Amino acid sequence: MSKKNKKTKNFFLSILNVPFALLMNVIDLIMWPIQKIIGVRRMPYIFLLPNLIFFGLFVIIPLGVNLLFSITGGTELYISNREFSGARHYQTLFDCQNYLNPNSCNEDYFWRGVFNTIFFVVFQVGLMIFFSLLTAVILNKKIIGRGFFRSVFFFPVLLSPVVVGLIWQWILLKNGILNAFIESNGGSKMSFLTEPGLAMSSSIFVSIWAHMGFYTLIVLAGLQAIPPNLYEAAEMDGTSRERIFFRITLPLLMPNLLVVFILASIKGVQTFDEIYVLTGGGPGTSTSLIVQYIYTTGFAAAGQVQNFGLAAAASMVLGIVLFILTLIQLYLGRDKENKQHEI
Repeated sequence: MSKKNKKTKNFFLSILNVPFALLMNVIDLIMWPIQKIIGVRRMPYIFLLPNLIFFGLFVIIPLGVNLLFSITGGTELYISNREFSGARHYQTLFDCQNYLNPNSCNEDYFWRGVFNTIFFVVFQVGLMIFFSLLTAVILNKKIIGRGFFRSVFFFPVLLSPVVVGLIWQWILLKNGILNAFIESNGGSKMSFLTEPGLAMSSSIFVSIWAHMGFYTLIVLAGLQAIPPNLYEAAEMDGTSRERIFFRITLPLLMPNLLVVFILASIKGVQTFDEIYVLTGGGPGTSTSLIVQYIYTTGFAAAGQVQNFGLAAAASMVLGIVLFILTLIQLYLGRDKENKQHEI
């Protein structure tokens, strides 16, 4: 590049920097008196203040309103017009003769959602971890088109859950693409979305397909952080690949797998969109999860009075479960950081 072109480039850059410099000067004029008053050590709290305000407006206040709804009754939307009911909604939710039998519960729909959610999370998370680990191990190897395949596996994460549900609904319907393929090869049509067992299996598969890419990246990052000299030393000792995997790779990946386990569990408990679009919670209540119970009780109970209080109580119970899982995640993350510092 000639000196003339460099001068021209620097001139235009200096012009573009003028508004930015003016903005920084204005911010400095505002922040300098605040810094003098509260001191340098307290300045980070000033920069955190917008996030704290945002968190308060969109998390703390709605949580408080939800709690008030859960301890009041009636169909009114304004808290001031609702009657205080105390723990009545919580008592309704947990009114069961036998917690292992949803039919013995006052709110059997809620407990069917609880058991469906537990079943869904156990199988979805277990299979998610297995396939994420398998995929990450393969993508960590030097294979042709490795970058392309990484993008392909991550692509479903970018899709809206509603779009995911619609795509797989078109594929799995009685007259969908998959059944057309099966029938063209001499097979008989299968009820992927209308038979209870197949509907739950299909829901688990679709959820894994939609979210596996994200967890694969976490596991892949853990694999790439393992020092290569450990593998070289093991190969020099003539250690088999299976022994290397179970003695080196898996133990060193355990912190990442624990994070994946907690994140996938939280996501699994919150699952609603793709399954609601895919099956509508049916057939019957075979794929209805706890979030769908909250939605239908509070907003979409066809032919029934909307029970905001009961839905709010159920969401508070769900919130407590998610809070516990989040605390476990934070504990595991801190434990991982401490181990890294020790190393």
